[in-house]
Amino acid sequence: MSKLPGWLGQLGAELTKVGERLEERRVEADAEDDKAARASSVTTGAEPGSGAETGAADHVPPPPAYAPAVAARPDPVAAIPWGMRVAAEAGWRLLVLAGTLWVLMRVISAVQLVVLAFTAALLVTAMLQPTVERLRRSGLPRGLATAVTAVLGFVIMGLVGWFVVWQVMDNLDSLSDQVQAGIADLKNWLLDSPFHVTEKQINDVAKNLSDTVGTNTEAITSAGLQGVTVMVEFLTGMLLAMFSTLFLLYDGKRIWLWALKLVPAQARPGVAGAGPRAWRTLTAYVRGTVIVALIDAIFIGLGIYFLNVPLAVPLAVFIFLFAFIPLVGAVVSGALAVVVALVTQGVFTALMVLVVVLAVQQIEGHILQPFILGRAVRVHPLAVVLSVAAGGMIAGIGGAVVAVPLVAVTNTVVGYLRAYGQEEARRHSPPPHGATALDTAPTPAPGSPPEETDDGAEEEPVADARKEV
Repeated sequence: MSKLPGWLGQLGAELTKVGERLEERRVEADAEDDKAARASSVTTGAEPGSGAETGAADHVPPPPAYAPAVAARPDPVAAIPWGMRVAAEAGWRLLVLAGTLWVLMRVISAVQLVVLAFTAALLVTAMLQPTVERLRRSGLPRGLATAVTAVLGFVIMGLVGWFVVWQVMDNLDSLSDQVQAGIADLKNWLLDSPFHVTEKQINDVAKNLSDTVGTNTEAITSAGLQGVTVMVEFLTGMLLAMFSTLFLLYDGKRIWLWALKLVPAQARPGVAGAGPRAWRTLTAYVRGTVIVALIDAIFIGLGIYFLNVPLAVPLAVFIFLFAFIPLVGAVVSGALAVVVALVTQGVFTALMVLVVVLAVQQIEGHILQPFILGRAVRVHPLAVVLSVAAGGMIAGIGGAVVAVPLVAVTNTVVGYLRAYGQEEARRHSPPPHGATALDTAPTPAPGSPPEETDDGAEEEPVADARKEV
């Protein structure tokens, strides 16, 4: 028991030594951490004792040198190839544009009758507006000039329509007899032709046609009812076009100024400049097409009349109307005239009518259209064919009629806006200055005499100006 206090004292001394050693090691570790913090603050430029130094001390120490290196991941935008990025940017813009066009087409198809009526009113207004301007220059008020022009135009168109219907109804009986006689002559010609056609084959074709008509009676009846609906829509559209034409002739300028207010202010100057040019293009197209169609109708009608083909005047009117459909209308109207000549006067007369139609159309395509329309309406034939086909698929005959003037007007507007944008960019670009301005200034040719100004004084050469500068 006497040795226990000594042993406890010795154990206390040992524990005290261990505590001192641990404290020394802690002080050494703190000193090393302070040294590392000072080194990092010197590298990063942070003040000693600041928050950055404290945050750096709290960070996890870097891995040892023998640890494997991990490559940094690149930015996802930089990892995508340039071509794919451009395609993606163009793709979503095309999707937005296609969606906008789809919505626009859906809206137009919902109000197709109103759109076609207003478009027809624009075409008629472009044809009648020069007459209104002449009457106003002669001293008539605007309202009276508009009323006189509209009444005369509508009366003339109504008389032409009435004359065509009267001619068709008056010659319907004789035409039926001539058609039956022509079919009999065509049958005899086929029997005597070198095609080895037998009478049994002709009778089978006639029987098949009769059976087809008999089995599709219900479809024909429904088509007739649809024809009545189409006629009602046609009359409604014609009334809308007449009222729209009256207001466009009387108040077209105010309507255009009101439409300009709907355009954003930044784009308003360009649209205001493109509008009159588009209207001049439309006027030139309508007037030129009317003149060309009138010439076609007169000469083909005279050829049909001198060849004793019945319904010469109605056929001439049909040729005039179908001439407003480029390319397709001439083919359809010419084929109709040839078919009427074939079933009424025989093969030889049909061939002569075909020659007349082809001759007039060649003169139209190579002489009349380039001379009358000129450079006011310059549309590529491929654009004409595609626009007529697209217009016919979207809106039928009306769409085929308005397709080409729409493309011509769009071409004029886009060309003007492109030139206007380039001019605006050139106007707002900083002018050349210093040596660049002197380099771009016009210099006289070496050895040439100095130019004289309007007041007789000689103009200083640009070389002297450069020396002064």
